[in-house]
Amino acid sequence: MASTSSKTPYWQGVSDALPFVLVVTPFALVFGVIATEAGLNITEAFLFSITTNAGAAQLTSLQLLQENTPAVIALVSGLAVNLRMAMYSASLTPHLGAAPLWKRALIAYLLVDQSYALSHAKFEERNDWSLQQKTSYYFGSCTPVVPLWSLMTLVGAFLGESIPPSMALDFAVPIAFLAITAPMMRTAPHMLAALVAISASLLLVWVPYSLGVIIAGALAMIVGAQAELWLSKRGLAK
Repeated sequence: MASTSSKTPYWQGVSDALPFVLVVTPFALVFGVIATEAGLNITEAFLFSITTNAGAAQLTSLQLLQENTPAVIALVSGLAVNLRMAMYSASLTPHLGAAPLWKRALIAYLLVDQSYALSHAKFEERNDWSLQQKTSYYFGSCTPVVPLWSLMTLVGAFLGESIPPSMALDFAVPIAFLAITAPMMRTAPHMLAALVAISASLLLVWVPYSLGVIIAGALAMIVGAQAELWLSKRGLAK
């Protein structure tokens, strides 16, 4: 077996992303099951995953629609959950922004939490890499995750209610996000933003249509950004 250092950037990305298969698989299965229980047919559930390609946003929109929330609020909530992708894009632009337009479009479509977390960390570590090497690594990090999400959604939709409750596949949703976010909690602003998000989510649980989570996320981003600015002005930020 080749060592990590001898692998091409693409295969390094594939290798680094493989552990996420363990959480993406049940996560996607859960979505497929929930989608069919909510009234979507197999084709609609599959197309939902292919076109949206964002588990948290898909689950948020679907849950709100199940609760007879107005479609506009469900769509806005899904978009709000995915606002983090705009921050991801801004963070990756210095590394991948010079790629051709068609390649940037593909990068944008494939952008998920896992590909961002792996790529951002690797690009910070390997600042000597060329644009070609960085894009190769990025696409490698997407390969085990993105197609699997749509495929397992399809499998979950086929299985539907035949999956016994004892399997408790819903464990995969929080574990997936813990696996992504925990390694990123490296600075005081990160920790402060996480604390604000958790506290505000609990305090705003009474807000209708689950909009308290959206408000909590917005507050966390504001507090985290302000903390980063405050530390930067005093030369304390890393």
